[in-house]
Amino acid sequence: MAYFDFEKSIQELEEQLAKAKQLSEKSKIDLSATVKDLEEKIIQERTKVYGNLNGWQRVQISRHPDRPYTLDYIENMCEEFIEMHGDRNVKDDKAMIGGFARIGGESVMIIGHQKGRNTKQRQFRNFGMPNPEGYRKALRLMKLAEKFNKPIITLIDTPGASPGLEAEERGQGEAIAKNLMEMAVLKVPVICVVIGEGASGGALGIGVGDRVLMLENTWYSVISPESCSSILWRSWDYKEKAAEALKLTAVDMKKNKLIDGVVDEPIGGAHTNPQQMFQTLKDTLLKLIAELKQVDSEKLIETRIAKFSAMGEFIEA
Repeated sequence: MAYFDFEKSIQELEEQLAKAKQLSEKSKIDLSATVKDLEEKIIQERTKVYGNLNGWQRVQISRHPDRPYTLDYIENMCEEFIEMHGDRNVKDDKAMIGGFARIGGESVMIIGHQKGRNTKQRQFRNFGMPNPEGYRKALRLMKLAEKFNKPIITLIDTPGASPGLEAEERGQGEAIAKNLMEMAVLKVPVICVVIGEGASGGALGIGVGDRVLMLENTWYSVISPESCSSILWRSWDYKEKAAEALKLTAVDMKKNKLIDGVVDEPIGGAHTNPQQMFQTLKDTLLKLIAELKQVDSEKLIETRIAKFSAMGEFIEA
């Protein structure tokens, strides 16, 4: 497992635990008391470390290479999943996946960004950065869900929309803007969850919903800390300062009334106990689906528009 700088104390204890288990197996010596003591110390240290994380540390956790991605959640939360492809215009964007699924007996449309685990997969998925056709595919699937009166779930995890010249030529800004407009008036329940990185319009393009949630160790902002630092200070050296100033953590976003809730992760992050994370999110989604299905479609739209219209502060001159 990969460790961050702030996890050195945890790493040392886990290395001691591994050695104790190895020694016990090889020498046939009963070290169960030592193993139990180390396991308790690891839990205590994780609780201590993860109870005092700053913004930059949470950004790092959101990018952990072992963190579950959209397909991991789909495979472990859903009983069935039929992936659908293409925007019926250009091509199938591999950075954006979606299709009909069954979760806890509920039929839903689930859509999300998908990153890759290794170099080949990252290139195939374009590092989780969709092109315009990805957002148009997402909108096509949302309209299909609306046609069949199925709730929509979106899983957000992207460093941003693809910034290439071809993406701009094919209308990146227009594709994202149209999604914002169309999602605001969908007649079915829409639940959006930030499961990793939530950067800029790339995240917002599938982020307009009746309920917008963030996992505990994720971030959601108009710009990444590194990019913010490079613009303001002409260097990445101030990324930690930028992360604090941007107020991009789940707690900050909830405090500023930009999201509706925070989903707890296992101590140490989602990557330390994926199965627990899958179950927690599944339970949360099923509860929200049951709640939102009771609301009339016109009321859903009215409330959704009012919620996003109330965000921020402005003065009419």
